[in-house]
Amino acid sequence: MTVARILAVKGRDVFITQPHRTLQETVRLLAHKGIGALVVTGADGAVLGVICERDILRALAEYGAAALDDSVSRHMTKEVFTTTGGACIHDIMERMTHSRFRHVLVVEDERLSGLISIGDVVKHRIAEIETEHRALRDYIATA
Repeated sequence: MTVARILAVKGRDVFITQPHRTLQETVRLLAHKGIGALVVTGADGAVLGVICERDILRALAEYGAAALDDSVSRHMTKEVFTTTGGACIHDIMERMTHSRFRHVLVVEDERLSGLISIGDVVKHRIAEIETEHRALRDYIATA
């Protein structure tokens, strides 16, 4: 199974923010959309990084509530892992687990085409296991 299959099911919508926005604005947007991360883009649409709940919690732990007035660019993760739609889900899952990150940007032809989270990957894996389980039960029942 590939990353493209997950995107086909969940969609390719990616919520973005700009580097000059405050962490307070980011918190509101994350809460409003019910998501855990935003892609940070420049005026030209280029990906500059990702700001996620963990980044915000680290900022609050280090600087207190005053960090909410800081810009996203100060606390975002600048080095992000990207993949393509053709990547194998098992490889992505292993990389996410090993490197301890929860979001992967999907890039095609040097353009952002989606984002998958560890939750998307786990949901896919559970569905895959349930399908295998049903197939085995059906096979045993007919044997």
